[in-house]
Amino acid sequence: MLTSLLDRFAEHFPIPTMARALLERSFHPEQLDAWFEQQAEGQYTRKLLFSTLFELMMQVVTRRQPSVNAAYQGMGESIPVSLKAVYDKLNGLEPKVSAGLVGYSAQQAREVIEALGAPRPAKLKGYRIKILDGNALGGRERRLAETRGKRAAPLPGKTRAVLEPELELITHLIAEPDAYTQERALLPELQDAIEAGDLWIMDRNFCVASWIATLHAREAAVLVREHQQIPIRPLEPMRLVATTEYGQLSEQRVTLPGLTKDSPRIEVRRVRLDLNIPTREGETRLTFLTTLPPEVADAVEVAALYRERWTVEKAFLHLTTQLRCELKTLAYPSAALFGFAQAVVAYNALAVIRAALRRTYDAHTIDTQVSGYYLVNEMARVTDSLDALVAPEEWAVFHTFTPQAMAEWLLSTAEHVQLGKYRKHSRGPKKPAPPRTPQSKKTHLSVARLLAQRRTTTATAD
Repeated sequence: MLTSLLDRFAEHFPIPTMARALLERSFHPEQLDAWFEQQAEGQYTRKLLFSTLFELMMQVVTRRQPSVNAAYQGMGESIPVSLKAVYDKLNGLEPKVSAGLVGYSAQQAREVIEALGAPRPAKLKGYRIKILDGNALGGRERRLAETRGKRAAPLPGKTRAVLEPELELITHLIAEPDAYTQERALLPELQDAIEAGDLWIMDRNFCVASWIATLHAREAAVLVREHQQIPIRPLEPMRLVATTEYGQLSEQRVTLPGLTKDSPRIEVRRVRLDLNIPTREGETRLTFLTTLPPEVADAVEVAALYRERWTVEKAFLHLTTQLRCELKTLAYPSAALFGFAQAVVAYNALAVIRAALRRTYDAHTIDTQVSGYYLVNEMARVTDSLDALVAPEEWAVFHTFTPQAMAEWLLSTAEHVQLGKYRKHSRGPKKPAPPRTPQSKKTHLSVARLLAQRRTTTATAD
């Protein structure tokens, strides 16, 4: 039973209340600390609990606080250690913990989205689409002694993420501290993510014969852009099969090496799209390899499915612009990767909220008119009030909520959402910049005089 104060917040500020309730259900301190004890191998807990570190970093990635230092000061006496101890704990977190945190959050979010009955319609009947892509963490400030005398940007690592577009969840994450590690060398870490009936859509960086063979052996389908070095053997010449608005599609059957030297070669389809308009990189031809049967997806559908890969690029954009997945001040790889992982946790929580909104309102309206930026902005403004006015024991009611009970509460709370507060403002086509008049010896202008000149010109014209 919710208290009257919590009910009033749910009525007047439904989005922040829903977000806090979701985090409270899956990441309350006792549950989170117990999870950490199971996951961590080389780190142990003394005074600073993992749940406290989680709360501190969540304030930063959801833009409630601008930095770890500001969040630490804001939490005051609730953190019983020094700022140096906080940074030491962050810098010592194992990448495995960051990756596991994302998987745990996705599992919790999946249960609620399925209870809501809000997964998106399947793009390909009978297949579970998983999109694999990578993200290199940006350069950091030269705070480490080893980087201060170098001009090159210090890179704290890279990540590989698996997105399930039907759920809009990032379900798996590889957190790699070495920024120079080859992407294909990380693929074996995704073995546990493979399930029969999957369709893995990937860029050419992941076009590796052994990886394709592994997916095929596990009864998962593949759609990947062809890498020029992959060893294919054509079984027939390329033949024209269709003409679309994007260009001409051709197809042929080829084979790839099996999982081992003694394994038979794998027959796959090779689909080529000759573009009418070159890509931004100037490419005029895209070639794909897929194990999908022709009766399941013809060449036109294969090309359309590959365009789904851009949904993961949009997810990375949201992590960067709406949330704060990268902190320039966190130079140690473990700390930087943990910050990225926490942003993904917040992203998955927002995916549940959007699923509830789709069930309550028209899905097209939510997709085209609701801005994630304004959702996060309200969360950042109101969450401090929620923390100050609603006692921890009042939030404890969500600890025992089943996925079904949580889904029912989310749907009832979503009815109070005023969509106009979160309206998206899509920009039109970008206009070319006008030519600039050179100003000899002048490096600045008076705006007031320019506006006065405009008014004079307008008055003269009238």
